[in-house]
Amino acid sequence: MDKLFARFKDRADFYSVYIREAHPSDGWSMASNKRANIDFAQPKTAAERTRAAVQCCDSLKMTLPLLVDGIDDTVGRDYSGFPDRLYLIDRNGRVAYKGGRGPFGYKPRELEQTLIMLLLDEAQSKKPKTSDASTKPPSDK
Repeated sequence: MDKLFARFKDRADFYSVYIREAHPSDGWSMASNKRANIDFAQPKTAAERTRAAVQCCDSLKMTLPLLVDGIDDTVGRDYSGFPDRLYLIDRNGRVAYKGGRGPFGYKPRELEQTLIMLLLDEAQSKKPKTSDASTKPPSDK
C-alpha cells in the first residue's frame, strides 16, 4: 500500500484505519507480532488503542495517514474491516471498490486498477465537450 500511496497521493486521499487488534497478546497471539514489536493486549480504552496504533505505525514504518477506530469498533463493524480490508470511496462518497477480507482477500492491485479507472473517468469528464457547430461541415450558403 505504501507504493500505491506514493504513486497516487497527489490525486487521491489515502487513510489506514486501525481497528481492533487481530492478534492481541491476550488472544490469538502471533510470534511475528513479537518480532515486529507490535505485541500488546487488546486495548480496552480509546487511549490504549491510540497508543497501540501509533506503535504499529512506528514499528512497521507506515507512511499512510493513520486514523483510529473508536473503542466501540464502529468503523470495523460498519465496513466489516476485521482483520483488514481495502475500500475505495469515490468523490461522491460511494464505495467504488470493496476488497475481500484479509489476509487472502487483501489485493492492492485490484484497488489500484479501480483507482486508475476512476481517475481516467474523472479526467475524461473534465475535458471540454465540442459543440455540434464545430463538428459539422460549413454549409454552402
